[in-house]
Amino acid sequence: MRDSLLIKAAFSEPTERPPVWMMRQAGRFMKEYWDIKNKYSFLEMCKTPELAADVTMLPVDLLGIDAAILFSDILVTGEAMGGDLSFANGIGPKFANPVRTKADVDGLDTECVHKLQYVADAIKVIQQRLNARLPDGQGSVPLIGFAGAPFTVMSYLVEGGSSKDFKLTKLLIHNEPELAHQLLSKIAKVTADYLNMQIAAGVNAVQIFDSWAQALAWDDYKEFSHKYIAEIISKLNRKDVPVISFCKGSSVFAPLMAEAKPDVISIDWNVDLLDIKQRLPKGIAVQGNLDPHILYADKKVIKERIYRLFERMKGESGFIFNLGHGIMPDIPFENVKYAVDIIKEYRN
Repeated sequence: MRDSLLIKAAFSEPTERPPVWMMRQAGRFMKEYWDIKNKYSFLEMCKTPELAADVTMLPVDLLGIDAAILFSDILVTGEAMGGDLSFANGIGPKFANPVRTKADVDGLDTECVHKLQYVADAIKVIQQRLNARLPDGQGSVPLIGFAGAPFTVMSYLVEGGSSKDFKLTKLLIHNEPELAHQLLSKIAKVTADYLNMQIAAGVNAVQIFDSWAQALAWDDYKEFSHKYIAEIISKLNRKDVPVISFCKGSSVFAPLMAEAKPDVISIDWNVDLLDIKQRLPKGIAVQGNLDPHILYADKKVIKERIYRLFERMKGESGFIFNLGHGIMPDIPFENVKYAVDIIKEYRN
């Protein structure tokens, strides 16, 4: 895999063009995803290795993307620790037993990674499929594993689901910081174990998703998010496996994110990508940072915006094309395919 575009770019090595993958690339914008989703629940899809492999492979086969990302969910760690997790259409994830007291935190299990064996099994099935695509058995498409960052997973556990203002989570970190740290420490331990399990099972890169980091002030991000991401990264068996750090708010937090020593920082669309790359330590690659709303636009606009980004980054090693966040469910499939095709035609 060291010769794949994604792995080379992640390690800041020169590539003939930027590699492309997109967050939420195997999702609700694809008819083929719904063909599977209409037969099974979301958690069934996550927990059945063959189904998880089916969904993971969709963008590889239909879009020609440069990397696959494991089909799973960031909240499976919270469930393994003892959360009563469910997904309802139109509502999203729910924990029926929110974590709000010391007794709740004490009751969470940190020796629980064996409960996530279905993820390791899915990784093995996906790698078999990726390897089978080439006659010599050498899969040219790397597989990205992932996990939710402790703050983001904590917010779901504390709120009991999604939140617009994170009021209960912020009350916890402000009024009971010691309890918040106890909870975050437990999640961080499980997350490091979980990512190492994925690496042992055969993923070629990992990404840490801190989806709700932008809810935090700088000092709170440093204390209640960054600290634990740095701890996780320090514990990973990362030889030849690049680590990508993503958060909403990365255009603000990127200098701090770099201190955790990831190989790649995924950048949102609120900042000039070249400017932020030049402000990061040498050897840290960047991923991003097209506004996903561009993919709703006319094809000439899509091409113009992608090429504008590429011209801005021309000559820079360590650049992976991605969106500043995930693909929205109603973006036309043909627009996503068009974007991938013109990216693959580009040459530095």
